Amino acid sequence: MDIHLGDVNHTIQLAIAPVFLLTGIGTKLMVLTNRLARIIDRSRVLEERLTKNGGDRESSHDFEELATLYRRSHLINRAITLSTSSALMICLMIAALFIGSALDIGLTKSIAALFVLAMMALIGSFIFFLREILVATATMSIRRVPGIES
Repeated sequence: MDIHLGDVNHTIQLAIAPVFLLTGIGTKLMVLTNRLARIIDRSRVLEERLTKNGGDRESSHDFEELATLYRRSHLINRAITLSTSSALMICLMIAALFIGSALDIGLTKSIAALFVLAMMALIGSFIFFLREILVATATMSIRRVPGIES
């Protein structure tokens, strides 16, 4: 069971594309976590305002916005979970590439299955991300901006 330099080079070449994919997923996770942080910050402001104001006229708008923010946060959390799952499966796939090559084990079906599962998770993540964006843009209200009429 000798490991040849050519085999290692070939395995590294096969692993390069998934590594670039991991970089893209990492960037996407950064975007998602930044959006989640903004949602959390805005929720805290609204919760504090609701605690101070009780039940005045503006509270109903704050409750509506808070409900939307909670919905958005759940969508973002699902997108983050699926993106992270995708990244983990890609890492497992890269490890399987090297283990299969080093031990001369036929893991091609497992590697292909991990790749397909990773892509499905990534697709699901993009769907939840798109849903969150649609919820965010649907609730934008130009009427709330002073000096601008709809």
